[in-house]
Amino acid sequence: MDLVGGVFLAGGRECKLVTGIDDHARYVVIAQVVVRPTGRAVVEAFTAVMHRYGVPSEVLTDNGEQFTGRFTRPFPAGVLFERVCRESGIGQHLTKRRAPTTTGKIERFHKTLRTELLDEVKVFVTLDAAQEAIDNWVHSYSYIRPHQALDMATPASHFRPSTAQQSTAPIPTTPKQAAGKELSPIIVDHEPTVDVWLAAVEWEVTVPAFGLFKIAQAQSVWVGPAFAGRIVTVWADQRSIHIILDRHQVKTLPQAEHLHQLRLRGARTAGPAPSAPALPFDSSGRHRLPPNATVEVDRIVNRDGIFRLRNQDWTVDAHLIGERITLRLDGHVMHAIADNALVKSWPYSITLDQRLKIRGARQAITPVPPAPPDHAPRSERRVPTDGVIMVATQRLRVGRAHAGKLVTVYAEDTHFRILDGDKEIAVHPRTSNAPLTRFKAWPKRQSNGTDL
Repeated sequence: MDLVGGVFLAGGRECKLVTGIDDHARYVVIAQVVVRPTGRAVVEAFTAVMHRYGVPSEVLTDNGEQFTGRFTRPFPAGVLFERVCRESGIGQHLTKRRAPTTTGKIERFHKTLRTELLDEVKVFVTLDAAQEAIDNWVHSYSYIRPHQALDMATPASHFRPSTAQQSTAPIPTTPKQAAGKELSPIIVDHEPTVDVWLAAVEWEVTVPAFGLFKIAQAQSVWVGPAFAGRIVTVWADQRSIHIILDRHQVKTLPQAEHLHQLRLRGARTAGPAPSAPALPFDSSGRHRLPPNATVEVDRIVNRDGIFRLRNQDWTVDAHLIGERITLRLDGHVMHAIADNALVKSWPYSITLDQRLKIRGARQAITPVPPAPPDHAPRSERRVPTDGVIMVATQRLRVGRAHAGKLVTVYAEDTHFRILDGDKEIAVHPRTSNAPLTRFKAWPKRQSNGTDL
């Protein structure tokens, strides 16, 4: 057990926190906010937890005056905490003076509490609000967060209440107890419902003039000064953060904050994900994807019809100027998609590591949409008896079954599509960059050599 400060209220008062942690399981058994850290306040928290979890066999504290009177001047004296331990049969152990490492487990808990909650919130409106926020954070600490010292298990999975009889020591009365309401023992639920803590959250942010706003202490999002003054919605789950403006996704990036911290700052429960998740990470901090994974990124087409990717300029049609397009990279081809339609493709050889390093990359979860039928240049060909036609200096096998038919060939950037009316009958990779020069089929001739 220990005491820690840093719980500030709106009126300027600093409160203290009585803390207790199970030595074996790292389960937090006490996290009680007190206005004044008196010996009676400490004993009230201690006896309440004994009614909840049972009497411990031993307790370890420092030499604070709330825990021991052995260093009281001018003469040693007994304190209420020592009396409760003695009458409950609890072995009381004290650290050496100026040796905080002896209680290193609870000191490490205090550091995590300060970093993730107290330093973030800074000021609580009321004492009850402070207690509620700390209870919520402690619930996550004990039931959700894996601990390295426990082989990445949660403290709740290792914690067992004491089977010893409840304490018979005098319990200082509180106003509620004085009115006749006694504390009853509570059995720990080791499989709590934690869906509410894992559910996605969302909140609104007004973009500042410079286009950069903060999500967490160590994570900021840049959307650009073009969005200054606009209100964007931030959607977050355990893996991804999506920035949404007027129901349109602006950006996706990996999540770097615990969801319970976002809830403490006012985030509300959100609906389903608005877009594909950010790229997953493994335990070493590297992206974890199969080598053939397809990656998506978003880019804005400038006023010259150009977008930039990996220090290269790429040109698209003029009607896309100022539009946001999605680029899909599978390692061999780069597709440009706008309004859920394929607008252009380029041969583009790129490794998985290179794809993952692109700014704004995310994993693609949908197939490449089809191109508009009239988007690509097209030509007509009459299939000869051998079933092979010539388009842009490339031989395309259609099949003898289609001999004599008039087919339409769409010359896409990376392949040729061959259609018989509205039915697609063949697709061939494009191996030549030669332009399409002949658009009409040779006329069909009669046996006497005249055209039909």
